[in-house]
Amino acid sequence: MQILGKRWTGLLIASLLDGPRRFCELTATVGGLSDRVLSERLRELEQEGLVERVVYPQIPVRVEYQLTEKGRALQPVIDAIHAWAEQWIELPCPPSSPAPAAAETAATSACGEGEHCESNA
Repeated sequence: MQILGKRWTGLLIASLLDGPRRFCELTATVGGLSDRVLSERLRELEQEGLVERVVYPQIPVRVEYQLTEKGRALQPVIDAIHAWAEQWIELPCPPSSPAPAAAETAATSACGEGEHCESNA
């Protein structure tokens, strides 16, 4: 099961936990992921029995990807990783307009010194 350690796999599984998605939806959900790598990861996840590719025979053909029972069983693992990351990974503060003077920075920035930003990754 080395696929679980590969880049993008966790994000793809987390996205599919919300329900079936089309290829373009996965591309939009997981920013920075190329079409080539997405195709490769989906194929690997399918071979491991974690993802199922569903083809709807209509015009144009519609293809969706969804987690199998085996894939959905990873929900507690993904949830635990999210909880760990929220506790231990400090997200960078969002970029703001030109930086204020050093004395004002702590009082006016989105995150004070030593605080964690509460933004989405």
